[in-house]
Amino acid sequence: MWDIIVSSTPEIVWAGIKYTIPLAVISFIIGFIIAVFTAIVRITTPKGNPVVLFFWRLLKWFLNFYVWLFRSTPLLVQLFIIFFGLPNAGIQFNAFTAGIITFSLNTGAYCSETIRGAISSIPDSQWEAAYSIGMTHRQVLFRIIFPQALRVALPPLSNSFIGLVKDTSLASSITILEMFMVSQQITAKNYEPLLMYSIVAAVYAVFCTVLTILQHYLEKRMSRYVQVTGE
Repeated sequence: MWDIIVSSTPEIVWAGIKYTIPLAVISFIIGFIIAVFTAIVRITTPKGNPVVLFFWRLLKWFLNFYVWLFRSTPLLVQLFIIFFGLPNAGIQFNAFTAGIITFSLNTGAYCSETIRGAISSIPDSQWEAAYSIGMTHRQVLFRIIFPQALRVALPPLSNSFIGLVKDTSLASSITILEMFMVSQQITAKNYEPLLMYSIVAAVYAVFCTVLTILQHYLEKRMSRYVQVTGE
């Protein structure tokens, strides 16, 4: 048993470093950008000529549909549609790119709700105070509101990232050689499914534990200026 653990663990860890972590990090960064854009559009109504307002409402409708679609369908189905389904429409991606696209869009949909809720939680008095000193809407949003909202959103965003690291195991279904698929390949050789899946579970647990420690550190750093008042 120990021989299998010693020989298999480095392969699984290397697959995590080579595919699982990059897949999760790249997808989360892109997904976060999508989420911020989506959240801001959904909570903002610009003042201007009717043409601009019409296209803004059209964009808002499209983003509402996007969020609904990706939150209402399983991630595995989304992976299959993008990797196996789109080639029938003449659109083809390699496995890693298809994984990035799917995980990014899925993450963006969920995180946009987190960011939208965090922005909405900031009191209206913050907006009014900033407007009273002559700041524009954009300045208020990015200098005053968004930094506060990011602190509120950090815990659920961190949870989303940790969940994404674990969800990358689904990438094995589209032939990406991440940790879970490597463990399956090794299992096919040594016929020790319980041991191999326990090893890969332990590696996932180590990765997620490190991320949880980092989450707690970031929460403390972002809350260091927040005054805690008691009765």
